[in-house]
Amino acid sequence: MKVKVFVRLKDTVLDPQGQTILSSINRMGYDFASEVRMGKFFEFEVNDKSCEQDLAKIADELLSNPVIEEYSIEFVD
Repeated sequence: MKVKVFVRLKDTVLDPQGQTILSSINRMGYDFASEVRMGKFFEFEVNDKSCEQDLAKIADELLSNPVIEEYSIEFVD
C-alpha cells in the first residue's frame, strides 16, 4: 500500500518560490493562475494503515517544520 505525504507552507506564510514561479508563468504568456504555492511530496510503501500515527510523528518531527508548514497524509490502495 502506498502512502503519500504532502508538506506545504501554511497559508499565512509568504511563499517566495511560488511567487517566482507565478511571475515566470505570467511572463510566458499564461494568465490562468492567480497564486502558486510550493510544497514537498513524499511517498512511502507500507504494509497497512496501522502506521498512520507513526507517519504523522515522522511528518511532524522530520519531514516538516511545524512552525511554518503543514502536512497531510493520504493512503492509496
